[in-house]
Amino acid sequence: MTSTRSPASTRLPPSRVPGLLLGIGFGGFVDGIVLHQVLQWHHMISSVPGSPTTTVAGLEANTLADGFFHVLTWVLVLAGSLATVSAWRQDRIAPTWSFHLGLLLAGWGLFNLVEGLVNHQLLGVHHVRDDLGAPLSWDLGFLASGLLFVVVGWGVHRRGVHR
Repeated sequence: MTSTRSPASTRLPPSRVPGLLLGIGFGGFVDGIVLHQVLQWHHMISSVPGSPTTTVAGLEANTLADGFFHVLTWVLVLAGSLATVSAWRQDRIAPTWSFHLGLLLAGWGLFNLVEGLVNHQLLGVHHVRDDLGAPLSWDLGFLASGLLFVVVGWGVHRRGVHR
């Protein structure tokens, strides 16, 4: 029985899209599960006037917003999974572990940067520690963690590219 697979030298390189999408989605899940639900430091709209977490109506509104946020992160993970299958169907070379894990970290960092800039700073719908009155130091630390994840993740990814 002969294989229909192309020789590795003629196959396309691995795609970056699946790892980045999965990293962004998983980063959102970590944020939503750990910061919103487990630690309860903030909810999606906990800094929006009229949606305080100290009332039942406010908690209901925040829980609904958290649910929509989790739907979005689920869609990103689904898109990353579909992109993985698409890459397989294109007969792309499988990524090395460092190629893929680096993109997961970089995607998580991108999530932290975008979410931190948009939701915490531009829109102000919540902050990392709304339970402490939204100190800026926590928001800046969140942004710094995002930048660190992107830099470290990209470095790990680049090491995998060269293998």
